[in-house]
Amino acid sequence: MCSAFKSNNSYIKVLSFLSLITSCSVLADPKISAGLWFNYSYLPGEATNSDTMGSLGDEAFIVYIDDADTSGDKNRGERRWQYSAEIRFGPGSFTDRDNNSSGDNFAIHKAWAKYAFADGLSLTAGKSAVPFGWKTTNFWPGDMLLGGYGDQMDVGLAFGDQRFLVDYKLAYLLADDWGTRSTDSLDDNGHWGSSNTYRKLNTLVTDAQLPVGTTHIIGFSAQHGELQDLSESADGGDTTTGDHQAWVAYYKGKHENAYLNLQWLKANRSLPSQYRKGANLGKEIKSDRAALTIGYQHKRWNVYLDASYAKQMSGADRQKGSAIAPGFSYQYGAGWIYVEYLNQNGFIDRNGGIKAGSFDALYVSADYYF
Repeated sequence: MCSAFKSNNSYIKVLSFLSLITSCSVLADPKISAGLWFNYSYLPGEATNSDTMGSLGDEAFIVYIDDADTSGDKNRGERRWQYSAEIRFGPGSFTDRDNNSSGDNFAIHKAWAKYAFADGLSLTAGKSAVPFGWKTTNFWPGDMLLGGYGDQMDVGLAFGDQRFLVDYKLAYLLADDWGTRSTDSLDDNGHWGSSNTYRKLNTLVTDAQLPVGTTHIIGFSAQHGELQDLSESADGGDTTTGDHQAWVAYYKGKHENAYLNLQWLKANRSLPSQYRKGANLGKEIKSDRAALTIGYQHKRWNVYLDASYAKQMSGADRQKGSAIAPGFSYQYGAGWIYVEYLNQNGFIDRNGGIKAGSFDALYVSADYYF
């Protein structure tokens, strides 16, 4: 019988998960691997970079746990079990220690278990990818002005199935991360409040994809949920006085080695009443966003361009911004090398608003897996 125990200590949670997936007789033996990554960055706009020739950092150690045999336990008929986890340690974990559940540069990026029923329906529990639109080539810096709706990993339940050629998913997400005040979701952190402002709760997400031929997909996703007030202004009564909703229409296509992804997104947040009054913010923050990825893959090489655009549609100061990140990656055997240049004239704040701000940088990232 599978068992795990509860603890407020995030390191104990990792051990609990390891114990859970390795002790369940219905699951395949785990495949455990690890990796390292680091990043070189050069910011032309900062004077110190001319003297230091950039900086080397964002180092991280990552542990991966996956089921080695996805065919499941053959003694249990048509049922299949799968599971996956990714645990990161170090300043390159892309987490925010002030707003995550560990209070440190340690975080669980994902940890889920999936049960596939005989008729094709699947149920996933844990922290997994939010079925909303498509993901950029490289979550960083490609996420750019998708901020908060790009590489999302949230905690909850997700159903998946296929009917009449349509792949659809339905998810209920309790929160965007572990813990009772955490608002940090690693790769999309900094766009869903903070531990002393508000966080995302009780979100329902739906996604449907229709294949057109063998190499094209059109899709639509929508989500709606609550926002919980975590600010000092909250009076201790009903703190879920805010809500959020968004939808996205998208396209994914391939032709031989070339690929093209497009999406158009509309987002709206009604911030919790006490928080927005204390911070002197408007009730609603609406924005339109668009993203494009175009690329070409050849053997170990992948050349691509991520671009995005956002415009605030509410309030008196309706800022807009655009961002572009051309780059390429090379799989050298044990890992990948990424070379990317980021240029943007706007950013997404923690309330989902668009702000002006010029920024450009050259990044060279490398990882190694063993």
